Amino acid sequence: MNEREETVPATPPRPLPPAQARALEAAAGALTLAASVKPPFRPIAEQVIRAAASVPANVAEGQGRSGQDRLYHWRVAYGSARELEVHLTLLADAGAIDRPAAARLLAQLDEVRAMLGRMTHPR
Repeated sequence: MNEREETVPATPPRPLPPAQARALEAAAGALTLAASVKPPFRPIAEQVIRAAASVPANVAEGQGRSGQDRLYHWRVAYGSARELEVHLTLLADAGAIDRPAAARLLAQLDEVRAMLGRMTHPR
């Protein structure tokens, strides 16, 4: 009748692998900058959104794969990070986004690319 409902204790979330965590941070920063872009630069901002989402998504997908499939996704993430760098640089050079904020984000992306480079070319 009035039985107590037992709950299973929640397992603490596992920490994200460093490359995925850093990629998520960079993507969040890119999305924030893209949201502030006004016309006529909106099409480039939309490319920022797509590329930013692609980086952590492909890192995560690669971590769930093995062999060449894993490397493929990590290489796609690397390429998306490079694409994101170009779009952010264009927007900053055009004055459509804050240059210091873009510079900080570009430094984060450089770290992500370095991590992905080590992941795809282990010694």
